Amino acid sequence: MNELSGQDSTGAGFAHAMLDTDRASSECGIQLLANGPGSATLAMKITEDMLNGHAITHGGYVFLLADTAFAAACNGYGRPTVAAGGSITYLEPTTAGDELVAEAVERARYGRNGIYDVTVRRGDVVIAEFRGTSREIPAWS
Repeated sequence: MNELSGQDSTGAGFAHAMLDTDRASSECGIQLLANGPGSATLAMKITEDMLNGHAITHGGYVFLLADTAFAAACNGYGRPTVAAGGSITYLEPTTAGDELVAEAVERARYGRNGIYDVTVRRGDVVIAEFRGTSREIPAWS
């Protein structure tokens, strides 16, 4: 069995293994800075390829960073967990060269469900707020 089978309950190790196989996040240069049960901090540098027609960061990339932080936080318990839903509010634009940091925190867990908030910052400036709901799923092999 691999670590994604649900047999590894080391929490942060499980989330690391999940992110190691996440090609989308890897291709965007997302880095895991910290991880624990119900929390995670990730970073991503905005490149020219991530800009939209207004020369600002495409919202999909900001969502990807926030969603990846959410995934690391809710998988930090060592059990396979997926998104049941997510929404984001964009507050400030960013552009190429900006370093974004997403900090995910658990707000509630009940049964197999959870609620997580993710704040995305550029330095001290909050550029987006994300809320995700999670659902634990059966282990896979």
